[in-house]
Amino acid sequence: METNVKAIELKELWRRYKLEADEHARERLVLAYSPLVKYVAGRMASGLPAHVEEGDLISYGLLGLISAVKRYDPGRQIKFETFAITRIKGSIIDELRSLDWVPRSVRAKAREIEKVNSSLEHKLQRAPTDTEMAKALETTVDQFQASLTQISNSSVVALDELWSLSDASGDQVSLLDTIQDPNAIDPAHAMDASERKDRLADAIERLPDREKLVVALYYYENLTLREIGDVLGVTESRVSQLHTKAILRLNSRLADDVREDPT
Repeated sequence: METNVKAIELKELWRRYKLEADEHARERLVLAYSPLVKYVAGRMASGLPAHVEEGDLISYGLLGLISAVKRYDPGRQIKFETFAITRIKGSIIDELRSLDWVPRSVRAKAREIEKVNSSLEHKLQRAPTDTEMAKALETTVDQFQASLTQISNSSVVALDELWSLSDASGDQVSLLDTIQDPNAIDPAHAMDASERKDRLADAIERLPDREKLVVALYYYENLTLREIGDVLGVTESRVSQLHTKAILRLNSRLADDVREDPT
């Protein structure tokens, strides 16, 4: 991700801000890294309802960028962009949650799908099919897939949140924060970062092939849902359903891990 100034200038700005508390340097850093906010807001806006304006997301994300500049330690072995993107996402999702714009029925449906998926996986020792899920939910396959679309369109459902690392400030984002029951187990805070990454990698490996491919193309190859649809020969809507199923499945598996091994 490019910034608005050259690397050598950034290094000097960081020095002035962190060692001399130069407020002008802080402002220059925020301006220099502002393209990160637009990048994150643009990615997140594509999965949100039409009434959520990208401009609002940018405003929310800017608060995260300002916080990232304040808290970042240039001496750490982590790129600022990586550090900032997580905080920008967190700031946006925190604000969306405070607006409480996700219908309770959607939250409940997401939790129900996770619960049924977990139950069937334990019973079948594999990922259940749409037909099996629909039968267990006492609905049709079409209605089940419509529920996936509704969840996808009403929430910030993204693998990025599973990878987020909590720090001492405690303000990081966990998977499906925007649709989960407040009383639900939060796998992101119940295990340390290294262990969570290992468990997540294992959970991704056990996804059905198509869902695993969607995850790989979207998060590692940075393809859009439409581009993934072209690769798979399906509609963008169907890719969105596959993505949502994958994330709900992963969240369910991580929550199961926490219940089985809460240490």
